[in-house]
Amino acid sequence: MSKNKQAKVFHFDLYGKREEKYDFLNHQSIDSIQWTELEVNEPSFFFVKKDFASIDAYNCGFSLNNLFPNNNSGLTTEFDELAIHFTRAKSEEILNDLRNLTSEEILKKNNYKTSQIKKINNARIDILKNTGKIYPISYRPFDNLFCIYTGNSNGIMGRPRNSTMQHFIKGNNLGLVFKRGFDEINSAPVFITNALFDRRGWTRPGMQGAESIAPLYLYPNNEKQQTIGLITNRIPNLNLTIVNEIAEILALTFINEKEQTPGTFAPIDILDYIYAILHSPTYREKYKEFLKIDFPRVPYPKDPETFWNLVALGRELRQIHLFESPKVSQLITTYPITGHNLVTKPRFELTQSEPTQLTNLPTRQLTSSPARQLGTVWINDEQYFDRVPIVAWEFYIGGYQPAQKWLKDRKRRELSFEDILHYQKIIIALTETDRLMKEIDKISFE
Repeated sequence: MSKNKQAKVFHFDLYGKREEKYDFLNHQSIDSIQWTELEVNEPSFFFVKKDFASIDAYNCGFSLNNLFPNNNSGLTTEFDELAIHFTRAKSEEILNDLRNLTSEEILKKNNYKTSQIKKINNARIDILKNTGKIYPISYRPFDNLFCIYTGNSNGIMGRPRNSTMQHFIKGNNLGLVFKRGFDEINSAPVFITNALFDRRGWTRPGMQGAESIAPLYLYPNNEKQQTIGLITNRIPNLNLTIVNEIAEILALTFINEKEQTPGTFAPIDILDYIYAILHSPTYREKYKEFLKIDFPRVPYPKDPETFWNLVALGRELRQIHLFESPKVSQLITTYPITGHNLVTKPRFELTQSEPTQLTNLPTRQLTSSPARQLGTVWINDEQYFDRVPIVAWEFYIGGYQPAQKWLKDRKRRELSFEDILHYQKIIIALTETDRLMKEIDKISFE
């Protein structure tokens, strides 16, 4: 065969129990099996059949990787128990210990494994040499913890990704989280944060690669300029070629900071537009094969009206996911039993059905709404959250079901009043996300 000629690739699926597969193979040969010849196309060379009928339409959109020049994988600590904690007080205690105790004393005090002594040494050197500070970190969906951060590699953090993360500690910012080759079929391929971000915090561990995070704005590197009066020195982290194409389609003027000036749009509007599109169930289903391969692509806006409708829904989603929307304080669940609040073995029990319309919404058509299923989330044998929609309990953000994962991560911990309120806000956020995705799907944006 010529070295410039591609080989032919054939594929056959065989399903069933092991004994059935063995029997089939014992009675077949390579020649007798009904193979399917695959189209072998660069650059991916898939060994299974793929439906690429929509590839031309998909490729007309812009890639998030190209839109945000500064994007990077999230940080890695290499030793979470030392660097990341549930409370600021615990982070402050560990930071003080790193400054004043020996590595052996820190090891013994916190019951760390002996094998971690080298990482504790590296962290102490980093803290003593540099100024470690405590910052919020987006550790899991709806689970902001606290971390000790210097920005230096191989210290308290293994890979802090400071070239990107610095833009979340120099001033207010937003970060769009996405991934190359997103294969979580139950979730939108995007999330939002306003804090430092852990690279393992969104999708499940595995070989799929790390999540990427792109700050919306970039702050100046000169530390002397980091004053409140100069906060507008930040610049959009956007590819201006793509931005100008969007501006031309919309016949609008792009400005760096959001204003109420008619005829303009800003970076936050582009982010909200993207956030809405990638939460569309129809869009994700249509292009699921391409979302598994590369960075997500988003279609250019069709017209101004469609653009602004999607921006409004994307903004609502973003504010809910960051707990900035007043809706997340309009609780739909109860926590009726007082006690020790110790999380033992969280579980969900379905209890009732009722019309889907939330009681805190202004417009209610209860008689025409389909029933929604409610249940009880038990945190121990006596205490529970009541009236939890099953859609919230089962809802996926990335590779996790936040209503379940948040509680599992707190086994053997006592929930504070703030924790109990936070969990109830998670339930609202997930329920509202389900509702808003349906609203986005009503808009024809391609």
